[in-house]
Amino acid sequence: MEETLKLVLTVAVLITAAKSAGYLSTRAGQPAVLGELLIGVILGPSLLNILGWAPFHSEHLPETIRQFAEIGVILLMFIAGLEIELDELLRAGKTSTFAGVMGVALPLASGLLVALLFGYSFSRALFVGIILTATSVSISAQTLLELGELRSRPGIALLGAAVVDDVLVILILSLFLALSSGGGGPAQILLILLQMTLYLAGAIIIGNWLIPRLTRWVVRRRISQGLTALAIVITLLLSWSAEALGHVAMITGAFIAGVLFGRTPYKERIEHGIEPITYGLFVPIFFINIGLQANLRVLDSSTLLFALIIVIVAVLSKIIGCGFGALLSGMPRRDSFLVGLGMVSRGEVGLIVATVGIINGVIGNEVYATAVLMVLATTLLTPLLLKWAFSSAPASKAVPTPQTPSPDVE
Repeated sequence: MEETLKLVLTVAVLITAAKSAGYLSTRAGQPAVLGELLIGVILGPSLLNILGWAPFHSEHLPETIRQFAEIGVILLMFIAGLEIELDELLRAGKTSTFAGVMGVALPLASGLLVALLFGYSFSRALFVGIILTATSVSISAQTLLELGELRSRPGIALLGAAVVDDVLVILILSLFLALSSGGGGPAQILLILLQMTLYLAGAIIIGNWLIPRLTRWVVRRRISQGLTALAIVITLLLSWSAEALGHVAMITGAFIAGVLFGRTPYKERIEHGIEPITYGLFVPIFFINIGLQANLRVLDSSTLLFALIIVIVAVLSKIIGCGFGALLSGMPRRDSFLVGLGMVSRGEVGLIVATVGIINGVIGNEVYATAVLMVLATTLLTPLLLKWAFSSAPASKAVPTPQTPSPDVE
């Protein structure tokens, strides 16, 4: 019972802190997500370490909060998918592919080179580059939702590029682990690639056929919040199957679910049903949890210079790599720049890759701390950069949509 009481109190405090910080951030003319991220840093081990205080301290509480946060990012990416038309996403395929590929290649090479210059072994330096390839589009998606720009041409392109990025990063990570452990090698990588391809194609084809029929069936029945429950169940199943069966990130499955439900006539009803629990409970915990996981105190003077250079390289390599890739595809220069900015954040994906590295003994604590600082810095910078870039001049719109306030901004 005591564990439950601590969880209840912690969730209440975190939501209050996140919403208050988000409100203050909007009053200062910044996206709400920026305040939610900053308050997480303040409450985390870098400063106050609230989860270490007696009323909140519990052995299992941090993991429970992390799981709440994972559900939050799943629901957030589902809502982002609802806002996107599948036809628009397919039209951005060339741009997304170019931006995704270049947005992986340049950070990988840059991180490898910087780590080698600082004396790291080739294996460890290569993994630093792999950490830099990650992208968490959830931060950008929330910011673009607040700005009313998610369905702009750069918004749609960066969502597609994030899917390409996700596939490439998992392939590279799998290849690295397979070769470093003497595992299956190329055969294993080909199998993973086949699983990814089959999953993505199967999820879209089967989902596009099944979801409209399921929604019509549920609507005809008198089930309390049946449509909302169906959307949540399908989203969770696609998120689970994405990682368990398809070897792609959970957020990719959630995004696919959102796109497919967005094609049904019940899109607005689903939004109205799922947004309150998403923005009232899970998403605030997701954003604040990023700060709660960051412990910048472990960085000392010997690693601080390396960490700062990695942060700079992480920002510039995504902007230049993704932006140049979008430019090569024929996208206008300004829109290409916006795509690059939107791909800067590493978020929870960067943390996952870094955690895989430390669990497998590929990197040490100092590289992991550097990765956490890089994730935190890029995650905090992305909303600021996007707000500045979109406010300085309007982006090209894919589909004219009126700007609506985010559920986080009242």
